[in-house]
Amino acid sequence: MQMDKRRFLTDLFDTAVAAADPMKALADVLPERPKGRTVVVAIGKGAAQMAAAFETLWKTPVEGVVVTRYGYAGPCKYLPVLEAAHPVPDAAGVKATEAVFQAVKGLSSDDLVVALVCGGGSALLPAPPDGLTLEDEQALNRALLASGAPIGVMNAIRKHVSRIKGGRLAAAAAPARVVSLVVSDVPGDDPAQVASGPTVPDAVTAQDALDMISHRNIVLPKSVMAHISSSASAAPNPDDPVFIGNEVSVIASARLSLEAAAARAEALGVPAVILSDAIEGEAKDIGMMHAAIAREVALRGRPFKAPIVVLSGGETTVTLGENPGRGGRNTAFLLSLAAGIEGVEGITALAADTDGIDGSEDNAGAFADSTSLVRLRALGQDPGHYVKAQDPYGAFEVSNDIFAPGPTGTNVNDFRAILIEPQA
Repeated sequence: MQMDKRRFLTDLFDTAVAAADPMKALADVLPERPKGRTVVVAIGKGAAQMAAAFETLWKTPVEGVVVTRYGYAGPCKYLPVLEAAHPVPDAAGVKATEAVFQAVKGLSSDDLVVALVCGGGSALLPAPPDGLTLEDEQALNRALLASGAPIGVMNAIRKHVSRIKGGRLAAAAAPARVVSLVVSDVPGDDPAQVASGPTVPDAVTAQDALDMISHRNIVLPKSVMAHISSSASAAPNPDDPVFIGNEVSVIASARLSLEAAAARAEALGVPAVILSDAIEGEAKDIGMMHAAIAREVALRGRPFKAPIVVLSGGETTVTLGENPGRGGRNTAFLLSLAAGIEGVEGITALAADTDGIDGSEDNAGAFADSTSLVRLRALGQDPGHYVKAQDPYGAFEVSNDIFAPGPTGTNVNDFRAILIEPQA
């Protein structure tokens, strides 16, 4: 097969991202215009782009506020764009949260709140409950990030340590109608999990959260545990009348993006298969599993025949040690995959976060192939060192395999593509 493999995989990534383009995603889901005011609150790493697209499509002035990650801001015609820290919240996030509350204050039943929500909002909207501080919420986030817990567990716990998550923002906007337009970055596409559901309540209880903490041996500050154990942590119930008349739509997701990438691969002459859009688990374990599938295809022609590109999405996790190096879940996945496919010709992979940032650095992910570790050793590097140091970014930086497209303006979770060619 004569092709530029990295260009092909990058093309598929670009196609997946384009399928979640805010202008395209919002065009067919605009709500009915209200008699009164239209207030837009946009939250997440792709919030500025979503807000700009909504302004263009709405065509008349709106009010409200946009909250996004540092470096992710974009121009909006009417809405102020505020930036805050991610993945650990900061004081700017606290101020941004108060600006969001102010935007929905004093509304009537004639008014409309349009909530444009995408991944990243959990950290961008810190709102410590009474008796807790920003430092408590920062400690909570650090502990959750280091625990290796899946995103659904982390967000279920966060909802019980907040004044805005778990539907509380929608409750604060009552009696205005709230329409939530959600770009999903969570496995299963439950809108209540995206950004910890500021406008979408769910039925997870404080006791459920405590059980999750206990089951995973997550160590949280005593002040946080005391709050979750108290009646004050109870999140609104989805059946609460305050939510009657509200609407929720998932307008873009990993499923839709993977389907678009598969169609693009077919158009380029390469058959495609989607394993799943909701894969979770430890990144290194998922990397080993994908490597096993790729080897089986390459060497035995099962369960698929080469040439083929194997696609998957979801959100893996990384359980951090005491002094982790650089990188994120996608490079951790690839370092494991590279070990599993070493010596098997014709396998090339790209794993990247669709928001453009994977973990602690400025890359979305990286490329890997059957020569990745061989090339590392040829440069005098020990791949095992990078595994032990939890520094996958360092490994792929040395081998010149980093993939860094920059912020994409959307976020539909991780994108993984493994191109498997026939053996020589």
